Amino acid sequence: MGEAINLVNKFKVENVIFNCGPYNVLEQELIKVLDKKKIKYYSCIKELNIDNNKFHFLQTKYYDNENDNSTVIYTKLDGHKFMFMGDAGVEKEKDILDKYNLSNVDVLKVGHHGSKTSSSKSFINEINPKNSIISVGKNNRYGHPNKEALNNLEDSKIYRTDQEGSTEIKINKMEDKIKTYSP
Repeated sequence: MGEAINLVNKFKVENVIFNCGPYNVLEQELIKVLDKKKIKYYSCIKELNIDNNKFHFLQTKYYDNENDNSTVIYTKLDGHKFMFMGDAGVEKEKDILDKYNLSNVDVLKVGHHGSKTSSSKSFINEINPKNSIISVGKNNRYGHPNKEALNNLEDSKIYRTDQEGSTEIKINKMEDKIKTYSP
């Protein structure tokens, strides 16, 4: 979220989607820029259709912390299952498992940079990701990703942006290919 204004100012953005709940200070500042640039924005949507693809926003409830209010997205593209966890933690993971029937995810964007507050063993065992991508800065001050989160993901092929750099995923009906680019 911290770079959203820079992104909107440097790239062509048509729409912005916010997670559920009241807007925080950063979001309010972004909305001022969106209004000035006449960019549409939405909050707390349930699904988004792009071409023939449907993206499901896995809403569970309103939480008392910003991370668990993160947008979590699930989609199936050419038969491959993708799950993007935002900064969601273990409480939201449990609620997602209680509300949705998800298993055998092909690609998981790991929640909250692989922190100790995300990627619980029960959640990872249930969704059973084939590949896991952890977006994390090199030598970050939080020590992400956490060793326990990494252990929970041990049956998954792990890609870390601090080690492998950017990650590109190419899919078709037959296979998915993941390629990394050095940081």
